[in-house]
Order: sequence, then C-alpha cells, then structure tokens
Amino acid sequence: MKISGFTFCRDAVRFDYPIVESIKSILPIVDEYIVNVGKSDDGTLDLIKSIGDHKIQIIESVWDELLRKDGLIFSQQTNIALSHCKGDWAFYLQADEVVHEDDLPRIQEAMEQYIEDAQVLGLMFRYLHFKGDYWSIDPWMYRKEIRIIKNNGGILSHGDATGFASRATGFSRNLKADLSCWKWSGGRIFHYGWVKDPKTFIQKKRVQIAYHHGEVIPNHDLIFFDQEEYRFEKYDILKEFQGSHPAVMANRVTQFPRLAQRKNRWLNPRFYKEVLLHGFKG
Repeated sequence: MKISGFTFCRDAVRFDYPIVESIKSILPIVDEYIVNVGKSDDGTLDLIKSIGDHKIQIIESVWDELLRKDGLIFSQQTNIALSHCKGDWAFYLQADEVVHEDDLPRIQEAMEQYIEDAQVLGLMFRYLHFKGDYWSIDPWMYRKEIRIIKNNGGILSHGDATGFASRATGFSRNLKADLSCWKWSGGRIFHYGWVKDPKTFIQKKRVQIAYHHGEVIPNHDLIFFDQEEYRFEKYDILKEFQGSHPAVMANRVTQFPRLAQRKNRWLNPRFYKEVLLHGFKG
C-alpha cells in the first residue's frame, strides 16, 4: 500500500499559513508529498523547499486570475496536485490543516482495513476549528470532511475544494453525502485558518472572498472590508480547548498570545442565544 500526501499553497508567508507544520504532520505515514506551489512573491516556494525532505515533490503553477467564482480556483489547484499522486490512497491537507501525531496509527489502520474494499472511496475526519487563538474552538463550524480518498482517477476535488466528488455521479454530489462510500479515519483535523494576527486574517479573507465572488461582495462578507483588523465577535462564547495540539505546532502555540480572557460561557446569555439559533454542538 502506497500513500500520497498532497496540497496546494500560495502566499503562505504573507498570510502566515502553517503549511510547513501541515506537511510535516503526516510526512511519517506518506510515501510522497505533492505540493502545488502557486506563483508568489513572498518566499512561499523557498519556504516549502526549506523543509528538505526527500518525500516532497514540488509542482509550480500560475493561477488563473480570471477564475474568480465560487472558489473554483481552489479545487482546480487541488486537482493539479492530485494528478501527480501515485499512491493507492491520496491524503489531502489544506495549508491551515494539521493532523495530531497521536492519530497517525489509527489513520494507517483505517487505510489498511479498507484498501481492498471497493465500496469505500474515502475516509472521514473530525474537525476542530480554532478561532482567535489556540485555546478557543468554534463548535458551530462544519464538523467533518473527507481528507483521504482512493486514488483511482475517479475522484476529484470539487467546488471550493472543501470536499470531493466521484465521476460516477457526474460530480453532482459530495462524497460525504453518500454514507455508503466512506468510513471514519479515526483522525482529527486541527484547523488553524482563523488563528492569525487580526490584521493578517482580514487581509487573507479579502483575497478568499475575491476568489469566491469577484467584485460583487455579498452583504454578509462586507464586514471584512469595513474593518482594518478582524474582531472575533463570538470569542466570549467559544469552547475552551483542553487537549493537546500536534507537536509540530509547539512553537506557534507558545509564541501566540491569547486573544482575551474568557469567562465561563455557561454564564453568558449570548451562549444560550447561539444554542437556540444553531443547536448545542459541544
């Protein structure tokens, strides 16, 4: 059984993505790691090269700046990386996603268990979404995604690259909607995309919004253009993280300040309002 890791990145230095930590988090269990590096002027390519691991294969690409609808540029760049994967399984991580070393044995076991099961096309991961700092989790964001797929040529990233779809369904359905074609991996994705300096974060969001909507900004995203730095308005009702972070994240965690002190959310009326609107998610 051969395993390929794959990802894409651009402006990773400018927007402070933990791309190095992301790649290193699964290097021990992959046979190769394909990194599609978009043309950048912030040293992203040199950053990836600095990892210096023989498993890493770098693909350089130039983004189509006219492809600014529904985030399609992200799935396109993901699929460029996927097309170079040679493994039986392809393990996808985005530049702000990291896997805990404690989960690697369970993930390997799942791949070994289902490698010969033709019905299983993907392996699902639980998500931990950190917001504002490394001690705060937003339980109301999406809770699961497929991050490992059978590399059979019939599965591709679709939409804005959050999930995968099968050619057999005409790419009409996300794989995770079909409960018969995936199994749990036993692993977690530590999502750090919302842990940045507030000014850096809002600049990143503006670029992402442009690739989703072009020049027509929807009303709910105008907040990112009305502020110079992002205000994490739900910070006081987020869930306190009590576990351990992946070891590769140690330097980032120790050097990043806590956004603010937070009182017990169970004593905050705003917490109950959020639960009434969206349910209790943990």
